[in-house]
Amino acid sequence: MEFGEKLQELRKNKDMTQEELAEALYVSRTAISKWESGRGYPSIDSLKEISRFFSVSIDELLSAEKMVSIAEKENRDNIRYICDMLLGIIDVLAMIMIVLPIYPNRIDGVYYAVSLPDYVQAGRLKCMLYWAVFILLVIIGAVKILLTRLRQERGSRIITAISVIVGITAVLLLAMGREAYGVSMLFLMIVAKGIVIYKIR
Repeated sequence: MEFGEKLQELRKNKDMTQEELAEALYVSRTAISKWESGRGYPSIDSLKEISRFFSVSIDELLSAEKMVSIAEKENRDNIRYICDMLLGIIDVLAMIMIVLPIYPNRIDGVYYAVSLPDYVQAGRLKCMLYWAVFILLVIIGAVKILLTRLRQERGSRIITAISVIVGITAVLLLAMGREAYGVSMLFLMIVAKGIVIYKIR
């Protein structure tokens, strides 16, 4: 007997509706319906709740092979979640490109390292472009973190693609402005993103 059929039988033996079981297990009715129809399996934590609620062992509910499969999927999902959060954090860290003194300001023939708000010699248009691209990266990072927390995988993937494009654009923009330190830092951020994205694959 499959897990879904066992769960349905246990529920009916207790004379419960799907809604009542969902409330008892702190999950949605849709989740119960999905499990009973064989369109999905509960997480390890939910399996423990089901086992405790019906006073049956997990082995009685699922085969060892299926348990391993669920554990592996949960592990992959957790790794993806952590990697997606890291991608968002890397973009939010673009804030350091605004506050760190990495821009050369020439005063009386001597170069001083200043932060972006004090970088007056770059020209207004150039500074505005820098501000725009860094703020955009921070916003993208915040949205990425939010979508990851809400488990919105599709939106999260789209934001990741936008993040990479904006990051490369920022590197090219700083390279054209001959901002050596800025290029180095953003390039390292893109490399870090690339490593994280590779881990997700």
